[in-house]
Formats: sequence, C-alpha cells, structure tokens
Amino acid sequence: MATIITVANQKGGVGKTTTVVNLGAALAEQNRRVLLVDLDPQSALTTIVGLNSDELEESIYNVLVENKPIHDIIFDISPNLDVVPANIDLAAAEMELISVMGRETILKERIDSLRPQYDYVLIDSPPSLGLLTLNALTACDEVIIPLQAEYLAMRGMRFLLEMIDRVQDKVNPNLQIRGILGTMYKSRTLHAEEVMTEIRSIFGDKVFPMVIKSSIRFAEAPVAQVPLLQYEPDHEGAQAYRQLAEVIIDGEKAG
Repeated sequence: MATIITVANQKGGVGKTTTVVNLGAALAEQNRRVLLVDLDPQSALTTIVGLNSDELEESIYNVLVENKPIHDIIFDISPNLDVVPANIDLAAAEMELISVMGRETILKERIDSLRPQYDYVLIDSPPSLGLLTLNALTACDEVIIPLQAEYLAMRGMRFLLEMIDRVQDKVNPNLQIRGILGTMYKSRTLHAEEVMTEIRSIFGDKVFPMVIKSSIRFAEAPVAQVPLLQYEPDHEGAQAYRQLAEVIIDGEKAG
C-alpha cells in the first residue's frame, strides 16, 4: 500500500518540483513503484517528465472537477515511475470547486484507489495555501517541506505549519511532517549554514541530514526533460536525493 507524500511550501522557487521529480526517480531506482502527481497549474513537473501540457486532452483538472477516473490519465514515464499530469486548466479548479460539498477531500477520494498499485505517491503542490494545497495535505500521509536556506524563507514557513496544524485538527489527524529539506544551499556562505543551524535547533530530527546544494545542473536537467539522476547520475545533487530516498525507505521499514 502506497505512502502518499505531499511536497509543500507556499513560497515558489524553493525546489518543490525538483524534489518530487528527483526523489521519485531515486525511489524508482530502488525498485519502488512511484506515482508523481502534478497539482500545480504551472505544470512544471509535467513538462520535466517530457509531456507537453498544452497538448493534453485531460489532466488532474478533469479528475478533480469532472470526476474523471484517475487511472485513465496516468502516464508511464520510465521503469517504476508514472505521472498524473497537470495543465493550465487546473488554475480554474479552485474557483469551480469552492461551492462543492467536501471540496477539501476530493483528491483524497480519487487517489486512495491507487494505493494498492504503488509504493509511493508524491504530490507536487502549488506555491500557495489555497484549496489545491489543502487537498494535497488532506490526501497525504506525510509532508516534506523544501526550505530554501535563507532567513526570510524560514520566517515564511510558519504559515504552512499553521495550515498543517489546521488540517490535522479538522480533516487528517494522521498527517505527519516527514521532514524539512534544506534546498538551494550555498555552501560557501555563512548565512546558509547559520539558517540550517537555527532550523535544526528548532525542529531537531525533523530536519533531514542532507542538504540540496545550489547548482546550475538543476536548471539544465529540465531542459533535457529528465531528472538530474538521469541527466548527471554522479552529481552531488543526485546523490543527495538518493540519500533522501534511503531515509524515506528506512523510515517505512522502521514504521
């Protein structure tokens, strides 16, 4: 049965999609069956895995708004790795679902049927704390929070933590924060190290031991429409995501 993990942060450009794609690829390398779900209207995840969002006849939008069976829009990307794509239509979903009864549980109702088919489902949430992110948090078991190693990014995280608390109280009491992942880490700056030190002092072992260092390779890999793990398998960023995958797998074994 799949563990469903949402990768969330209301701030854009912190590595959510990069984390979903590369963690998914790393888990697939370990012979885990992985489904990626693009829940961001910008559809960056969809593009990175090689699909043209503008040419999609149906996407996650049709699943949420029109009750399209989610099984019908799953694309096989590579061994052990599938994707549910998004396109710009998803931008209208929040408005169209606002008056729907039980609107916060729609994704959960659609995605629970996939649990027997996969080991992990990774959801790429949008850079906001709206209805789509609420659906992602309601549908998942765990949250990974990519956090840019900068002071202002750390301050902004409290709004996401407050939303997670509300979701736990109201609709998903079993929701857990799997961990906080330092991203876009600039190893030559004292500021980045100071931020990570403070994050670890606050959140302790909820902070993953590895960090994702800034690298131009993370920008180059999407142009090639592959994860960094395929674009440059030996890059330290690829190795960091493999380490993250090992931590996730070990956590499931311990559980």
